[in-house]
Amino acid sequence: MAQILNLLQGILFPSNSCFYYCPTNTLMVLQHKSCLNNRKCDNLQKYQGIQSSLPGSWKVIDHVEKCSLQAQDAYVHDGGELDAFPHIQTLRVFPKEELFAKVVMVRFDSTILLQKQLDLKTQVTSAVSTIKYLFEAGAKIILLSDWSMKINSELPVVESVADFLSSVLQLKVAPSRCISNFSLSKTEELAKADILLLENLSEFKGELANCSKFAEQLSSVIDIFVNDSFSNSHKILASTVGVPHFCSASVAGFHFEESLCQLKSLYHGKPCIAIIGGGNLFDKATAVRYLASRCDGLVFVGMMAFQIMHALGLHVHLNLLEGGALKEASNIIQLARNRKIPILYPKDFWCTTNDFPKQMEIFPAHGILDGWVPVDLGPKALDEINSLLRDCKVR
Repeated sequence: MAQILNLLQGILFPSNSCFYYCPTNTLMVLQHKSCLNNRKCDNLQKYQGIQSSLPGSWKVIDHVEKCSLQAQDAYVHDGGELDAFPHIQTLRVFPKEELFAKVVMVRFDSTILLQKQLDLKTQVTSAVSTIKYLFEAGAKIILLSDWSMKINSELPVVESVADFLSSVLQLKVAPSRCISNFSLSKTEELAKADILLLENLSEFKGELANCSKFAEQLSSVIDIFVNDSFSNSHKILASTVGVPHFCSASVAGFHFEESLCQLKSLYHGKPCIAIIGGGNLFDKATAVRYLASRCDGLVFVGMMAFQIMHALGLHVHLNLLEGGALKEASNIIQLARNRKIPILYPKDFWCTTNDFPKQMEIFPAHGILDGWVPVDLGPKALDEINSLLRDCKVR
């Protein structure tokens, strides 16, 4: 799948370009009928910037404000715009004075903040600014996320991650092991540091299970919850779904709001094609339908491609199919047909087998042999996608 990154150079990607065994940090699922909250907040307008060593970070709040206002101008497409976006309370409009002396938990996106080589001109700026804004407002901050060595091999434990974040934020971040060590008190540890980092959530089964007791443990002493992990919002996790039930207020951070606005403010100039990777189509179908209602074409390059192929009546091995995805895939195809936009799926794949992991073979998408696993797009697939995207608007 890495080949497609060199080919496309920045066309709209609503997903990471991972394929089979990679994480599927794809789209946010939005299930409630309403619209994005676009109210202005005077106290935040007065706060023109955030003091930071990061270039351009002072523009973040203004940028998110403009992005949100642009989302108000969303237009109706053929058949009507899908009401896919819920009402969201955001940090941008939350009264700043109510943050003072409060304990605020920030669920951040490790794939953004813990990158080995940070690009300070991208989404890192808004993600950093969420934390710095809370610090400037006088809040006590507890940071929370999951991470792996794939993101940054130099960050194996919470202590090294805390040091890394300290250098990124230019603020002291103290590590805490109060999840696994019940004798440690968040209150006592917060008395020693303004920003705490809790342990890696991927080490706790209660996270993926959205265990209520685990969520309650995470949220102890927390007043306000800030979700700034947009890429995890399609997942039902204790840290994103469970924790808010135990907090007096829950809001979206700057990075979350910026990502949501970018998705909502898709516009037509030159053709706009959405390239969608990852899996779990059933969970992400609402967001994919939203893209189908706005874009001029859909390109499926991950496990979702096989669900689309199955719905089109093509042969797909059972081990590549996802439960409950057939109906959702059929609905997406029907929506695309109603709007007369193309749906593209790979026509061939590079595949490997467990018996000979170093051996690679090209198979047609509908003719992958038993025991072989697709790991990358084939040459025909790349040529077809390149042809479709040649005249598209780069975003």
